[in-house]
Amino acid sequence: MAEADINAGSPVLDALINRASMPPRLFSDAAPARADVEQMLKAAMSAPDHGAVRPWRFHLIEGEARNRLGNLFAEVLLDRDPFATTTAIEKAKARPLRAPLIITVCAKVDPSRASKIPIVEQVVTVGIAMEHLVIAAQAMGYGAIILTGSNAYAGKVRSAFGLDREDELLGFVYIGCADEPAPAKERPDAAEYTSEWNG
Repeated sequence: MAEADINAGSPVLDALINRASMPPRLFSDAAPARADVEQMLKAAMSAPDHGAVRPWRFHLIEGEARNRLGNLFAEVLLDRDPFATTTAIEKAKARPLRAPLIITVCAKVDPSRASKIPIVEQVVTVGIAMEHLVIAAQAMGYGAIILTGSNAYAGKVRSAFGLDREDELLGFVYIGCADEPAPAKERPDAAEYTSEWNG
């Protein structure tokens, strides 16, 4: 069978090639079913993990917890800018309300194993797990987007998720239902970033 025939219509390949970020404004209030969330997390567990460090940590944020996260974002804003406007404060509080489910993805690394499994490898493992989670969500018909911004790097936010100095908060994954597909995005040509290395 020709390679083109093997790849034609592959659900996995289609999910990878057609992955697209869903703008939060398109989410409805309907939250993903818990069984579906468990499948997303199961997909995340298939990420390669050198040395079985298992550095991934997933924090599910739903319902009232989104308001508490919004209040935390507002605190961080005021720490950064004590004269922030009321509009800016309310905008910070509202950020987590844009999706019915947020999964905060963190890398809880193990420095004691860094001589054999460098920290960067441990963090990359979590990045791959986060992308698996997003692709699984979209394969099940949900919209998803990874967001970071200054909140992902703020000490007060990192502390709220139990992170130490060497750990990383990789992103807030917003997930929800949407009545329309994610906007198509033009992809770069891989050939422009690819070369043959011959030593």
